[in-house]
Amino acid sequence: MAPVARGLIARGGWPTLVLTGQHPHLDPREFALGDFDVVRLGCPGEEDPHAHVRKVAQALLPLLSDAPDLLVVQGDTSSALGAALAGFMAKVPVAHVEAGLRTHDPLLPWPEEEYRVAIDAHAELLFAPTLQAAENLRAEQVPGAIHVTGNTSIDRLVAVEAELPPRTVRTGGRPRVLVACHPHERWSEGLEQIATALTELASDESADIELILHPNPHVESKMRRLLGQVSGISLIGPSDHADLVRRIRDSDLVLSDSGGIQEEALALGTPVLVLRDNTERPEAVQSGNALLVGTSAARIVTEAQRLLKDPIARVAMSRRAYPFGDGRAGARIAAIIEEWLSKQEA
Repeated sequence: MAPVARGLIARGGWPTLVLTGQHPHLDPREFALGDFDVVRLGCPGEEDPHAHVRKVAQALLPLLSDAPDLLVVQGDTSSALGAALAGFMAKVPVAHVEAGLRTHDPLLPWPEEEYRVAIDAHAELLFAPTLQAAENLRAEQVPGAIHVTGNTSIDRLVAVEAELPPRTVRTGGRPRVLVACHPHERWSEGLEQIATALTELASDESADIELILHPNPHVESKMRRLLGQVSGISLIGPSDHADLVRRIRDSDLVLSDSGGIQEEALALGTPVLVLRDNTERPEAVQSGNALLVGTSAARIVTEAQRLLKDPIARVAMSRRAYPFGDGRAGARIAAIIEEWLSKQEA
């Protein structure tokens, strides 16, 4: 959201930031937004995402009695749906950044597919990152105005990478594998399968593995229990975005179910094994940089070992690709919002 906020400021706007509290460690200063007006709802993430949706909607709704001109939500989280529902109930127009992403399977991923479909069905402005995302929206015959803008995650990535120190060139040593996962569908089974795969990969000492712990306390505690004592696996606490980008850039292989990491790894030229059976970002697979492997431990191990032991195959998946944006989505979205607000005022 930071690129959108800065784009609006450049056009004379001054948006208020709403932090739901889903990730309590989030600090606006990290994204150069420390001077903005900030509202904190105090709704930390929960194991039941529907319960979090309700809490966010209930906390935000009273604040919309003094109605803003537009409520902008991003993505497919319980925070996004909760805020959008509050907007719909308060008759405040809603704009959706990252609209139109679809797997066409309500259970993969769950609940994200369900949430983004619900937001898009009623949003006034729909900012699709790709042409395919826009086509998904048209096929659903949503009433809102559809705009293909690219995704703001790439804006932020380009800015962050420009500030990073150069990558350390290593001679010899084992490949570096970065893992980030939070599978909601098949919550327990999926995490256990991934943990089994990582344990096997660590046992043959074919790679140095770093696992970024998800900030959801239920996921974090489970992964600490499953992998905390496994030699060759380092558990990394929640880090700031710049550190995450550096780790993705400097890794030889990424294993993740995160849609955002799929986008970022492609732009950084790092191969990705997607820990899902389906993805709302088919452009990642079409580019040749990502491969769907699901959450079967055997499949994860087979594909990871293939890439770790075959540098040529790994290099073939290491080209930088930008299907999700060119780094200027925030400015485009801000311009569209400004034009829309002018028409509403008229």
